[in-house]
Amino acid sequence: MDAPQPLAGIRVFDLTHALAGPYCTMLLGDLGADVVKLEPPGGDHARQWGPPFLNGESTYFLSVNRNKRSVVLDLKSREGVGVARELALASDVVVENFKPGTAERLGLGPERLRGSKPELIYASISGFGAEHPELAGYDQIAQGTSGIMSLTGPPDGTPHKAGVPIGDITAGMFAAHAILAALLERERGGGGRTIDVALNDSLLALLTYQAGRYFASDESPGRDGNFHATIAPYGMYATSDGFLNIAVGSDGQFRRFCEVLEAPELADDPRFLTNAKRQAARDELSLELEHRLRRRTRAEWLDRLAAAGVPAGPIHDLAEAFASPLAEAREMRLEVEHPTAGRLSQVGAPWKLDGASSPVRLPPPTLGQHTAQVLSEVLGFDAERAQALEPEQLGGDGAH
Repeated sequence: MDAPQPLAGIRVFDLTHALAGPYCTMLLGDLGADVVKLEPPGGDHARQWGPPFLNGESTYFLSVNRNKRSVVLDLKSREGVGVARELALASDVVVENFKPGTAERLGLGPERLRGSKPELIYASISGFGAEHPELAGYDQIAQGTSGIMSLTGPPDGTPHKAGVPIGDITAGMFAAHAILAALLERERGGGGRTIDVALNDSLLALLTYQAGRYFASDESPGRDGNFHATIAPYGMYATSDGFLNIAVGSDGQFRRFCEVLEAPELADDPRFLTNAKRQAARDELSLELEHRLRRRTRAEWLDRLAAAGVPAGPIHDLAEAFASPLAEAREMRLEVEHPTAGRLSQVGAPWKLDGASSPVRLPPPTLGQHTAQVLSEVLGFDAERAQALEPEQLGGDGAH
């Protein structure tokens, strides 16, 4: 049975570059949408980000642009803007992450496009919202302004950014979420929507219980390193040959944990009787635990903790993470053949629909790979007109 494609028949006109927008449109493409990615003659600037490169193709670009078709148009030309407008109006969804105000200046903003097609769903992604073009919309800037960096890193160290660009990624996810809701509403008889998603807002939305702590106390939480702010023991602990994560979420689990450690006295220690007491004495508790955990290897402890029903897990690098039986069983590493990069690994979609993964229908496109195809198929351009436009817009002979 073919993998389900819930968005089959939905066309997304992708005016995005870099990461937040392309991640959003890749999610929609993974769900079956026909994503038409517009690029300038030089291409999405992420095509130049590296190393590493695979046969000249940026692995950064390749990681977030599968299941899309690339069309090259020069938005500095009147003809290029006109064709882009036609493609937008032939689509169900438009997604852009230009600097706020740019789409409007080009005549590709939501007010003008939805004035011609009220049922159009138009999503904008920016650093700080459509009304703040003066603020630089980069992931690390937003990690700082949102407070995320103030919570990340060792307690006695400096603020740290996350190891992945979570501002870009969460903004892309939230934009896709809102687009899906708008498509459902439209299917039920509603009209289109104009969606505005900001990196800073998206990171603030991730603060959840940390924001709750601040709202309740009016004091900004500090950094807890690899430990949990409200639960103990919950964090990273050293064994004789490495580290593991342990997540003890209840008093009952703590008692079982102490039995596995062969230290039942810790469960009856007045300092550690309840989670609140354990959290208040977290440093003392960690010393007691690591003193015992260092007696055995990581693998030994993981086996013993699993047998006792105490949540624990290894700390993998990426090689270990993708080689794990779980990642393999869940198809989280996929292979696809790219026309220039060759055999290419991709991170699989994180959902399973009726037990099936979303397929990689199209490898990440080469620059302008589908210009003639899309202009012919979507706008009815004859071959001569499409081919006449393509070399000019590519800034070359148009041969791919």
